[in-house]
Amino acid sequence: MRKIVVYELLSLDGVAEDPDGFVADWDDAMDANLAAVIATQDAVILGRRSYTEWARFWPTSEIQPFATFINGVTKYVATSTPLDQNWANATALDGGLVDFVRDLKQQPGGDVGVHASISVAQALLAADVVDELRLVVAPRIAGQGRRLLEGLPSIRLEPVGSETSPTGSLLLHYRVIR
Repeated sequence: MRKIVVYELLSLDGVAEDPDGFVADWDDAMDANLAAVIATQDAVILGRRSYTEWARFWPTSEIQPFATFINGVTKYVATSTPLDQNWANATALDGGLVDFVRDLKQQPGGDVGVHASISVAQALLAADVVDELRLVVAPRIAGQGRRLLEGLPSIRLEPVGSETSPTGSLLLHYRVIR
């Protein structure tokens, strides 16, 4: 069975919105962590807003290792309207997000990543279909913005690993306990 892996950049106070505002220093440990996360993924699920922003940026980006990954991977977009940006291997979801993901987990393949899309991550966490959380917590308090874990039910997690990057970010890996 495939795993659903949520990868998010957070401020110390849990803000996930606009990570460029609080992730000031990216280092080699963060690159290695990201490379390990995406190495097991052969599909991603994005929300409509993330898809629209990313479809404008990533196709011409040379930021590695993510550019090669995100441009080549299968992308499922949670939206009720047709996609207005062309991006390789992207398709809008048919039907409800949670039912689609439950079905996708049963299909053969690698892990399925949820990157950046706060509302998608929240919906999947609330529906108990997420298997792992991979969080990069920046050493900065954002003060305002949408928080990833706000409004969620209690979810029990098991720590798999943690590391502090040279620039002070926490690289956290949790497994959801059912």
